[in-house]
Amino acid sequence: MGIFKNLKKIDVLFIGLMVFSVAFDVYFELKMPEYTSALASLVQMGSADMPLVLDNGLKMLGCALASTVSGMFTFVFVSFIANNFEKNLRSKVFRKVVAYSDDEINNFSVASLITRTTNDITQTNMLLSLGLQLFIKAPLMAGLAIIKISNADLKWTYTTLAIVVVIVLSVVTTALICIPRFNLIQKLTDKLNNVTRENISGVRVIRAFNAEEYQKNKFEKTNNDIYKNHVFTGRVTGLIMPIMTIGMNGLTLAIYWIGAIIINSYMGNDALINRANVIGNMTAFTSYALQVVMSFMLLSVTFLVLPRVIVSIKRINEVLNTDISLIDGRKESNNIKGKIEFKDVDFSYNGQEHDVLNDISFVALKGETIAIIGATGSGKTSLVNLIPRFYDVNKGKVLVDDIDVKDYKLEVLRDKISFAFQKAALFKGTVLDNITYGSQTKDTDRVNLALKIAQVDFIDDLNFEISQGATNLSGGQKQRLSIARALYKDSEIIIFDDTFSALDYKTDMLVRKGIKENYKDKTIIIIAQRIGTIKNADKILVLDEGRIVGMGKHEELLKTCPVYKEIALTQLKQEEL
Repeated sequence: MGIFKNLKKIDVLFIGLMVFSVAFDVYFELKMPEYTSALASLVQMGSADMPLVLDNGLKMLGCALASTVSGMFTFVFVSFIANNFEKNLRSKVFRKVVAYSDDEINNFSVASLITRTTNDITQTNMLLSLGLQLFIKAPLMAGLAIIKISNADLKWTYTTLAIVVVIVLSVVTTALICIPRFNLIQKLTDKLNNVTRENISGVRVIRAFNAEEYQKNKFEKTNNDIYKNHVFTGRVTGLIMPIMTIGMNGLTLAIYWIGAIIINSYMGNDALINRANVIGNMTAFTSYALQVVMSFMLLSVTFLVLPRVIVSIKRINEVLNTDISLIDGRKESNNIKGKIEFKDVDFSYNGQEHDVLNDISFVALKGETIAIIGATGSGKTSLVNLIPRFYDVNKGKVLVDDIDVKDYKLEVLRDKISFAFQKAALFKGTVLDNITYGSQTKDTDRVNLALKIAQVDFIDDLNFEISQGATNLSGGQKQRLSIARALYKDSEIIIFDDTFSALDYKTDMLVRKGIKENYKDKTIIIIAQRIGTIKNADKILVLDEGRIVGMGKHEELLKTCPVYKEIALTQLKQEEL
C-alpha cells in the first residue's frame, strides 16, 4: 500500500478533518437510541406525558440533524481526497511513462500502460471513496456500540458477536476466492485493449486480407474470458448480501426472543418497572446491535472492492517502481554546433543477445549531409535512434560536439535535434498546430517556408483541420507535413528516417534541393532506400547486418563496396550509374 505515500499535505489535512466529522456523526448516531429507550420505557410505564415525549423527540431530531450535517461534511472531504489523489497519481504515472525509454514501454506494452493509467487508478479512487470513510466509521461505531451494549444481558451480546463472526468469515472467504480472479481480469483487460487497438489501427489490413472473422473470433475469445471471470466473481460476492440480510433479521428476531424470555421471568411488585426497563434496554440494544452489524456490512462492501484494488495498486506500483534506463545528464550547454561522432558503438535491444549494431564508427561534421542505406533490418533506424538517445548504447560512445550524449540533459540534447520519423505521426488539430508542434512560437512566415520546401502544395489554409490519425491525408501528404515540421524546428541536426519513401521522384528531388539551399549550415542525416535520394550526399554509410561495410561518396562506393553497387544496380541501369 506504499502507493498512498502519494497523498499530498492538503489530502492529509482533509483526512484529519474527515476523522473529526466522522466522530461527530458516530457520536450523534449512538446518542439517539438512548432517547428511543427512554421513550419506550415511558410508554411501558404508562406515564408518557407530552412534555417528556416532546423533550426526547426534539433531542432525537437534533441528533439526526447533527448526524446529517456531519455526514455531508464527511462526504465533501472524502470526495476531495479521493479525486485529488486520483488526479495526482494519474499525473505521476503519466510523467513516469513519458520518461520511459522505448525498452520500458515495450516491456509493459502500450495497451497495458493505458489500462494502468486509467482503469487501475480509477479503482484506487473507488477504494478511497468507499473505504476511507468506512475504515474509520465502522470500527469506531462498532467499538463504541459494543461498549454500550456490554452492560446489557450477555445473551444479547454473545448473539451479536456470533453474527459479526459469521459476516467476517464470509467476507474473508470471498476475498480469498476472488483475488486470483481479479488479478486475471486486469490482465485480460490489458489483452482486450491490445486486441481492440490492433483491430482499429490495422482495420485496412484486416479488410484487405478479408480477416474480419479471424479478428472477431480473437476479440470474442478474450471478451468471453473476461465475462466468465466477472460472472464467477459476481456469483461469489453475490452470496454476501443474502448472508448479511439473514444475519441482521436473525439478530433482530433473537434479541426480541431473548427479551421476551427475560420479561416473562419478572414477577412481583417490581415486575412492571423491570419489564419497562427491559423493553427500553431491548429497544436501545436492537439499535446498537444493528449498528454493529451494519458497520461490518459496510466494511464488507469495501472488502469486496479491496481484492481488485490490491491488484490495481500492484500494477500501478510496477509502473512507478520501474527504473528508468535513460538517466538524465547534467550538461546544459546550448552551444551545440552539429558535429556527430560514433566511436566503436555496439547496440542491442533489451533482452536480446544478438547485437543490432556492431563496431559503428564515423564522424558527421557541421553542414554535412550524411546518408545511410542498407537492406531492410540492417540497423539504419536503430543507428539514428541513438543520436537523440531514444536508447543507450551497449558499448562505445555517441558524441555530439565531442560530448557524450549521456552527459547532456535530455531536454537540451533533443531540443537541438529535429526528427522526421519513418512513420509520419500527425495529431488531431490544425496544420499550424502540427507544424509548430513542440515549439514555443508560431511564426507563420517560417511555417510557410517549411511548407514550401516540403512541397506541401495541397493545403491553402494553415487552419485546415487534420483528423484523428490523419485519415484525411494520403501517405505522401503525411510525409511532407512531417518533413515540414522537422524543418520548422530549425535545429542544428535534422534527421530524416526514410521520410522520402512515399514521395514521387520529382517531389523527392525538389524537397532535397530546397533543404540543400536553405539549410547549408545544418547537419543532415538521411535514411533512404533510393539511390537517387542519397547519391549527392557528402558521405554515404552502407550498412549490412548491423555493420558499416562501406563509407564514402556515391562514385567511390560504386567501385569499392559490392553491397552498395548491388543495391544501385537493382534501381538503375549501369549506364545511368
